[in-house]
Amino acid sequence: MKRSYRVIGTMIALFVLASMLLAACQQPTAAPAATQAPAATKAAATQAPAAKPAIKDKELNLLCTPQEEWCQGMKQEFEKKYGVTVNYVRMSAGEALARLQAEKDNPQFDVWWGGPVDSFIAAKQSGLLDRYDSPNHANLIDPDKYKDPDNTWAGIYLGSLAFATNKDWLKAHPGTSAPKSWDDLLKPEFKGQIMVAHPSTSGTSYTALATILQIRGEKDGWEYIKKYAGQMAQYTKSGAAPAKFVGQGEAAVAIVFSHDIVNEIENNKMPLELTFPAEGTGYEIGGVAIVKGAKHLEAARAWYDWALTAEAQNLGPKYKAYQGVTVKGAVPSRPELMQVKLIKYDFEWAGKNKKAFVDKFTNEIAKADNLK
Repeated sequence: MKRSYRVIGTMIALFVLASMLLAACQQPTAAPAATQAPAATKAAATQAPAAKPAIKDKELNLLCTPQEEWCQGMKQEFEKKYGVTVNYVRMSAGEALARLQAEKDNPQFDVWWGGPVDSFIAAKQSGLLDRYDSPNHANLIDPDKYKDPDNTWAGIYLGSLAFATNKDWLKAHPGTSAPKSWDDLLKPEFKGQIMVAHPSTSGTSYTALATILQIRGEKDGWEYIKKYAGQMAQYTKSGAAPAKFVGQGEAAVAIVFSHDIVNEIENNKMPLELTFPAEGTGYEIGGVAIVKGAKHLEAARAWYDWALTAEAQNLGPKYKAYQGVTVKGAVPSRPELMQVKLIKYDFEWAGKNKKAFVDKFTNEIAKADNLK
């Protein structure tokens, strides 16, 4: 019996010894790793909205020259991005220039956006624009062409002049065809059948006038313009309006920018044929500038910078604006509208002579009365 106890005791001792040896051989237990949050999935993650860029100004007063829908759309886009209230007035380029000149001593606008830069060059001559060295000038595809050397304006879009002819009128007048040259506008069948805006109010019309003077020279150009004026049904205030009126059958041919014709054809279903003058056509660079004496300068610079981004320029088609683009990364919605025969349009010459040429047209050829 004593032997049995000795055996059992020996076995217990051996078991205890083995347990102690096993424990000594084991590594110390590491501290548990910090718990990491599971990766958020797109469906589950709730992200805070992107912070709006910090601007102290709470409002911006905008002088807007493109079509109403584009002005309204860009106002809303800027407000959403920057949290700044945009108050805008829509005016044609000639009207806008006159308004800035009248308010020179007490400017009511901070930024002028849109309209041919001929008018901006005239505004610069009158001391109406402020210099701004925007970092986004680096985005311009061709800074030498799309920017004032003194940085008082920059180009934000492009547009070519064209003719819009009512297809129903053509059907009703067998043997006629849409004009394909500036000379075609003088044909007898188009007498009293052409509409264009008045150059005193419209940048579009002034571009047409300056185009003719550059193609033909001033002497022959003014002789042509006298004959051209004799073909008019009526002058309008807005540059884009003739395309609408011709589409409605009020005349046969409109002289407007090609993107405005595309808008009438595609969005308003107007029966218009788009043609370009074979000898070459003029074009616009649409501008943006900060008004000298702007009361909301920080917001004005933010708008100017934003206008020179692909983000802003790619918004055009969303608001039925089909102009060409001026910055890298922006995608023209209708590249074919600028892939036509363009003259070497002299913007500086056109801008510096704008007042003299408009006065001559108004005083000697057609008054700016009863504009439609």
